[in-house]
Amino acid sequence: MDIFKRIAEYKSEGERLAWTGTFKEYIELLRNDPAPAMTAHARVYEMIKSHGIDEKNGQKSYKFFEQEIFGLDRAVEKLMEEYFHSAARRLDVRKRILLLMGPVSGGKSTIVTMLKKGLEKFSRTDQGAVYAIKGCPMHEDPLHLIPHELRPELERELGVRIEGNLCPHCQLRLKNEFENDIENVQIERVFLSEDNRVGIGTFSPSDPKSQDIADLTGSIDFSTITEYGSESDPRAYRFDGELNKANRGLMEFQEMLKCDEKFLWNLLSLTQEGQFKAGRFALISADELIVAHTNESEYKAFIANKKNEALQSRMIVMPIPYNLRVSEEEKIYSKLIAQSDLRHVHIAPHALRTAAIFSILTRLKESKKQGMDLVKKMRMYDGEEVEGYKDADLKEMQNEFLEEGMSGIDPRYVINRISSALIKGEMDHINALDVLRALKDGLDQHPSITKEERERYLNFISAARKEYDQLAKNEVQKAFVYSFEESARTLFENYLDNIEAYCNWSKIKDPLTGEALDPDERLMRSIEEQIGVSENAKKAFREEILIRISSYSRKGRKFDYTSHERLREAVEKKLFADLKDIVKITTSTKTPDENQLKRMNEVTKRLVDEHGYTPASANELLRYVGSLLNR
Repeated sequence: MDIFKRIAEYKSEGERLAWTGTFKEYIELLRNDPAPAMTAHARVYEMIKSHGIDEKNGQKSYKFFEQEIFGLDRAVEKLMEEYFHSAARRLDVRKRILLLMGPVSGGKSTIVTMLKKGLEKFSRTDQGAVYAIKGCPMHEDPLHLIPHELRPELERELGVRIEGNLCPHCQLRLKNEFENDIENVQIERVFLSEDNRVGIGTFSPSDPKSQDIADLTGSIDFSTITEYGSESDPRAYRFDGELNKANRGLMEFQEMLKCDEKFLWNLLSLTQEGQFKAGRFALISADELIVAHTNESEYKAFIANKKNEALQSRMIVMPIPYNLRVSEEEKIYSKLIAQSDLRHVHIAPHALRTAAIFSILTRLKESKKQGMDLVKKMRMYDGEEVEGYKDADLKEMQNEFLEEGMSGIDPRYVINRISSALIKGEMDHINALDVLRALKDGLDQHPSITKEERERYLNFISAARKEYDQLAKNEVQKAFVYSFEESARTLFENYLDNIEAYCNWSKIKDPLTGEALDPDERLMRSIEEQIGVSENAKKAFREEILIRISSYSRKGRKFDYTSHERLREAVEKKLFADLKDIVKITTSTKTPDENQLKRMNEVTKRLVDEHGYTPASANELLRYVGSLLNR
């Protein structure tokens, strides 16, 4: 890549998008497309929507969040429907502060960062274009130039809504520079940017004794008072507070509830009336989304204080819990590790999944549903089928505890421990056992874990180890079965012949003697039992297989070994059970013969080529599974 060429292209793209014209020309632009006149809340909503929305089983998934936020589909859908969508339609919730409340490292800051970055990019598109009065320190909406008496008529004509007043700075310029001739006031296209403080602001509380309200609302420029003669002259005032600069976009209020009360009072009129007080001026209009974030304990302390009732009523609180799905948690760890300088260290398959299993178990609450334990619940939350339970049970469990996911081990702790395992000994690879060991060692150093919690977490590490043991055995099982793939296909075909005869009340012809035989019930059950098909369910299962074969046949497709996932799993498990002794001998013998060595090399190659292992981690896996089988 020619970096200087790309920089030149980026610069020329900015020049192409730039637009400057008169207010009259801007009105003509709105006649063609009223979108630039949308509110800040509508702009955020349209930005998210522009990335696409998927809908599955009645639940919406917003693609904008997919690359960074994992496992929070329900929380994000609630955020979009109950706040952003309503606020974009000018309903009263737009007059509320959006407060994201949840445990540490749950994704609150990531969501806000994504919104800010997304707005920056969106303002560079035709759909998200933002226009402002040129030279205004608050990059004000040009429609504020229209006198109040004439607004209803223009709103009907253009199909827009006009809210707010000119800022003091623009009022003075309109009078002095343009002699109240609004037609020739200069308008320009602006690009929202946190770095340039255009439409995106961030306020972070500091020492209450030293922090000045000017950080929010701007300040007097004392060096100009002698020139302009008054503190109430807009030219003697810096409109450079975060509320000024975030106008037309978004302001992030970091750790809002840690802030001194006097700073929060400024938000009362801003949220309700869209105006705030600054200096010796009348109320200043601002169109901006205020988003804050806090943890649960700080929020509870905040609402317990009666003095905060006025501000509390002006908040929309959105819980952002931890992710509760193992597969999504695994993506979080992969993302964080990919951002580090340790990408070259090989992490064996299932190592991150095992860590994710431990994390999710610490966040789940025991269901009152009979026979449901945390491991089964974890599997159902991750989309797996659990015998005896249906989708209705899953929805019931998801609504059983409102606070589920608001406590437990956070992703930062897990990543810190994985990092420790990656660094330790300068190894070129780590496996699931290395990760579990690091997690266990870290519990002693975790400052906020009680003795009782530590015992619970140790039990969850044991449960995660059992889950990994099964995953490891399945992995080796598949690799061995592939080495005996022809045997698997033969067993598969044999099973299909038998269930066809069973369902059609017919006989099977012995290929050697030609004798007509009854279907082999022992063979069929030995395969079906591998995936938990009960005696009562066998008939339905066999008929379902035949229906699937018929469906494939009508479509001209061949029903083969890979066509039915559960049946494939059953055949592999049955074959592996038959090969168990061979596997035990092959993996545990210290001096393998030529035949065993050949088989081991085949399995190792399969693990490396198709399952993502390195030769060293594959050999570790084989030794470990051999020890499991010999217990």
